[in-house]
Amino acid sequence: MTDTATDFDVMIVGAGISGIGMAAHMKEKAPGHSFAIVERRDNLGGTWDLFRYPGIRSDSDMFTFGYNFRPWTGGKVLADGASIKRYVAETAKENDVEKHIRYSVAVKNAEWASADKCWTVTAENEQTGDQETYTANFLVGCTGYYNYDQGYKPDFPGESDFKGQVVHPQHWPENLDYTGKKVVVIGSGATAITLVPTMAENAAHVTMLQRSPTYLMPLPSTDKITLAMQKVLPARTAYRLTRARNISISRFLFERSRKSPKAMRRLFLSIIKRQLNGKADMRHFSPDYNPWDQRLCVVKDGDLFEAIKAGSASIKTDHIERFTETGIHLKSGEELEADIIVPATGLDIQMLGGIKPRVDGREVVLKDKVIYKNVMLEGMPNAGMIFGYTNISWTLKADIASEYLCRLINHMDRKGYEVAVPRDTENSRGDETILGSLDAGYIKRAEDRLPRQGTHGPWKASQDYLTDVKILRFEPIEDGYLEFDGQRSLAGQSQSTGFLRPLRSALFGS
Repeated sequence: MTDTATDFDVMIVGAGISGIGMAAHMKEKAPGHSFAIVERRDNLGGTWDLFRYPGIRSDSDMFTFGYNFRPWTGGKVLADGASIKRYVAETAKENDVEKHIRYSVAVKNAEWASADKCWTVTAENEQTGDQETYTANFLVGCTGYYNYDQGYKPDFPGESDFKGQVVHPQHWPENLDYTGKKVVVIGSGATAITLVPTMAENAAHVTMLQRSPTYLMPLPSTDKITLAMQKVLPARTAYRLTRARNISISRFLFERSRKSPKAMRRLFLSIIKRQLNGKADMRHFSPDYNPWDQRLCVVKDGDLFEAIKAGSASIKTDHIERFTETGIHLKSGEELEADIIVPATGLDIQMLGGIKPRVDGREVVLKDKVIYKNVMLEGMPNAGMIFGYTNISWTLKADIASEYLCRLINHMDRKGYEVAVPRDTENSRGDETILGSLDAGYIKRAEDRLPRQGTHGPWKASQDYLTDVKILRFEPIEDGYLEFDGQRSLAGQSQSTGFLRPLRSALFGS
């Protein structure tokens, strides 16, 4: 990539779905460049290796959550965690990525030196305790957006008085026996929606305790249309058609929710009402915010509604006053008895795996930086950050972000550039974070550690797949915002792509 002597052209941090995807794209689209993946854990898979709670599954359909270059061939729309991890592992094997992974390597520091035109990455081998140092021309963070060491849990008054077990989903005991026990799951997000019906199969009773309701949408776990197509069409064709349909549906639901929130609210609530068939009070399912102000939660095969109708699960909308010896005392005065309490209270947001990068000795304070095309950070040389969508499948954005970084690396190679830095010369930084489109509590708690998005141009973080496809696949690399080797690039001539070419690319592949 450059004449500078380094260990690797590209260093990828994280071997989850984003890191494996980036590596696979490197193999296909930038095959002449060396790379390595460093992974703190002793296995690949990221989220899908970490979480082990009952029922762990995707909350996006697998035909859009799967990689654009490797069809998801299972009939399951919502796959379990083990199946997803296996899919990621098979992708790594098929693309000859495995040999590039260095496990149990925890990155401690990453520093860019302009004099050397490279990153120096200092890490600790958590198996041996040895310090390891790597150099790379380009650094790509594929670490997700939460702290793997601990989830978020409020300090509940009286928690120490509780005589039962408190189990956070992020640290699920391997052999936890909840058979015949009373369980309270605190929360109403994707984790709680998954846990409650699964645990209700064996527990005496499971209560989902929420402060406020969430928009829910039942989704069949098996796609009969896709299964039929797979019997008569090539696997890749069936995958492309299913993927295109599901992208279109997701885009439609999100856009209609933004444009006609009252109508979409009526639609979502009417669906839930039919599912419940009068067996539960609709106030527990009627949020006080508009659809997609927070993420929509998918209910696999309507299992949550079935558990409620069967009486094995129930929902309470209330606030916790304190834990007691035998359960939870609510502000309404009601007491919830529990043997096990599961605080499904969200993630602890953390960018770049907690790494605090430095550029020429100065720490890069993420909250002071503006995102560039949702892939790079203003002022950070030769560095990318793979960050997926929050309103649709994560992997849709991870794929095209990886493709863009490969485009950039290849462009620099062709032109003989050694350093690329996004420069915000227009002072476009806004107040919204890169997750500003959602109003969830875990995002608000993290406003002090998230990069910002700008008010316009490449600094505006899009949650629109079609827009991002056009930007990342078709717009010129040299756009007047990227600086190469200390010189600001001239705005390149945009390709006349029209509307149909990006649309076709978004729906059916690059």
